[in-house]
Amino acid sequence: MMQFAAIRLPREILFGRGQRHALPVVAARLGRRALICTDERFAATSLFAEIVAALRTASIDMVIHDRVLPDVPRESVAACVAQAGTFGPDFVIGIGGGSCLDMAKCAALLLSHGGRLQDYYGEFKVPGPMLPLIAVPTTAGTGSEVTPVAVISDPDRTLKVGISSPYLIATAAICDPELTMTCPPGLTAIAGADALTHAIEAFTAVKRGGNPDLPQQHVFIGKSALTDHFALLAIGLLGRSLEKACFDGFNEDARADVMMGALAAGCAFGTAGTAAAHAIQYPAGALTHTAHGLGVATMLPYVMSYNRSAAGCEMAEIGLALGLPSAGLSIEQRADAAILEIRRLFAAIGITPTLAALGLAADKLDWTAEQAVSIERLIKNNPRPLDLAAMRRLLQAAYDGDLAASAL
Repeated sequence: MMQFAAIRLPREILFGRGQRHALPVVAARLGRRALICTDERFAATSLFAEIVAALRTASIDMVIHDRVLPDVPRESVAACVAQAGTFGPDFVIGIGGGSCLDMAKCAALLLSHGGRLQDYYGEFKVPGPMLPLIAVPTTAGTGSEVTPVAVISDPDRTLKVGISSPYLIATAAICDPELTMTCPPGLTAIAGADALTHAIEAFTAVKRGGNPDLPQQHVFIGKSALTDHFALLAIGLLGRSLEKACFDGFNEDARADVMMGALAAGCAFGTAGTAAAHAIQYPAGALTHTAHGLGVATMLPYVMSYNRSAAGCEMAEIGLALGLPSAGLSIEQRADAAILEIRRLFAAIGITPTLAALGLAADKLDWTAEQAVSIERLIKNNPRPLDLAAMRRLLQAAYDGDLAASAL
């Protein structure tokens, strides 16, 4: 069968220790007036002060919006745009975690095309190119620096909502592992587990083939030869170094591996998409008010167990990427070993093991199942079909902590 592949990425990706020092040169190519989106915590650091000073030395004028909130409340985007509107930025810089990068994307969108943020919910609603965007992540998890997605919270909706468009992809991504050195263990764990979930769901996603209309009509199109390459790279790096980074935050090699893993995972799922673990986290997260990365990671071993019958070969490859022994083992045994290793790793770094421990009430399982199975863009990406009855059984298994039952 002929290979098919598709991928959408920034024009420039810079990765490595000290690469943040390239920001002034990269920025100066885009203009002289920048809107910077960050949060209050990072804005108070000496690192941020150094970045701002370097931009000023390069004759970049700035408006700094340092009030980015977790999950990007819809109205906070309007406040950022109002702050920047009279300044007239030439480009936008997002510096921080995933919410800071998503805020930068949303601000660039509204500054370029106007209207309300809700006008752009869904896929391919952005009508054209936006102000150039530079993404500078300070955590290693969401992969937003390379993806065509921004996720926000809307007070009129129970679940978080997404805007998906190739036009949201940053012009440049600058990934400096030194910016992650002060991330506390809990954030390192949740962000890294989020990235590993991205990589595994992208690698086990449905393979749809080479219909030329597919990438033109959908942002997420399933796995392909190129997304598989990035996903396996991410799994290998995160598998060998996430635990180290959580317990020794000043381990430079581990921090670099985890940031590269998150970047590679973003390169994979930004085109391949994610699947059931993410579909479940939308309603589960809304009910439990837990971090996105924590919720998807809680679900991942159960979703892998459910999908093993349809994606056993891929899971056996995941085991190889994780460095697990394979000699003399069947594909099924290697797949089971991969699932158990993900469960072990997540337990070791403090990921909540069940939906019950996450705080989901037993009487909300039916509603959660109904909501999750209705998120078609994710459910259709799952390698094993999921109807409402199957989703309800999967949720019960994850609630009870019964990994064997999740395979049924």
